[in-house]
Amino acid sequence: MKKRGSGLMDYAGTFGALLILCIIMTLASDKFLRVNNLMNILKQTSFNALVATGMLLALITAGIDLSVGAVATFAGCVAGFLLSKGVTSSIVLILAMLLTGTVIGTVNGLLLTRLHLPHPFVSTLGMKNVLWGASLIVTNSQMIAFSNRDVDGVLALGSATIGGFPVSFLVVIIIYVVMHILLTRTSLGRSIYCVGGNPEATRLSGINSANVLTFCFAVSGFMAALAGLVTVGRSGICNGANAIQPYDTDAIAACIIGGASFRGGKGTMVGTMLGALIISVLRNGFTLLSVDSSWQNLVLGLVIIGAVLLDVIRGRMAANALRKAAAVK
Repeated sequence: MKKRGSGLMDYAGTFGALLILCIIMTLASDKFLRVNNLMNILKQTSFNALVATGMLLALITAGIDLSVGAVATFAGCVAGFLLSKGVTSSIVLILAMLLTGTVIGTVNGLLLTRLHLPHPFVSTLGMKNVLWGASLIVTNSQMIAFSNRDVDGVLALGSATIGGFPVSFLVVIIIYVVMHILLTRTSLGRSIYCVGGNPEATRLSGINSANVLTFCFAVSGFMAALAGLVTVGRSGICNGANAIQPYDTDAIAACIIGGASFRGGKGTMVGTMLGALIISVLRNGFTLLSVDSSWQNLVLGLVIIGAVLLDVIRGRMAANALRKAAAVK
């Protein structure tokens, strides 16, 4: 299993990149450091940070979950469908969203572990398209409004603030602390890293990799649904057309920038949070500077490529170091 550092120096590069980016944006726009704008960045980060939580688990296990954005959208559409049928209990709608996401995530895991599809790229990409169509079907290709429908509880997570600080980001902080403890202080967390970092050691140690993988994808679905609850609260609507939006790309970018690897066995919650903040600062800065969305996507793509290239270089350097150490012995 690959080594996972937990010291602050492990995040120095990512934090430095975030700090430099903030300085650049401050110099480029006098609106960047305004309190309202900073709170808006945290609101934007909340959605991606939640989606990236599940994506990180998938990446640690040497997989990927391309359906996270579609799950978030479909969960909101399920709540919208129930609302259109007269269900106005916020608790029922919230539970329906979370259950929907968890079930879909579990199905993604079972497709991989029980039906033995070759790679989660295949199953989750297929699920993304299935949910895109399903989202349009359940909403009849119409946007459904939640505002002024006596479902304030559904909207609270995405819209409520405490002293101006978004509740959604407070929830994200709590979840990240819990997930950090799970990944670094529990046997389940060690098993998750082992499944992605050293499959042979996983087999020899008797770890049930199928159950671990299914758990990871179930959590990914739950987190995506929670992110869907946030975006419904922020926008006040559900829109099935959003299921095809590249939310998964932002989540992958947050994880890779934060130190995760497509090869598995690497990644931390702290790094992913820093990655999510970098993505949000980038997008917020582009908005303040009125940069066209096409250029935004181009730059984000280059950022992802750069992060992956850096990961490849780190991997080669680590492999070379191991070979040299073995040669000395």
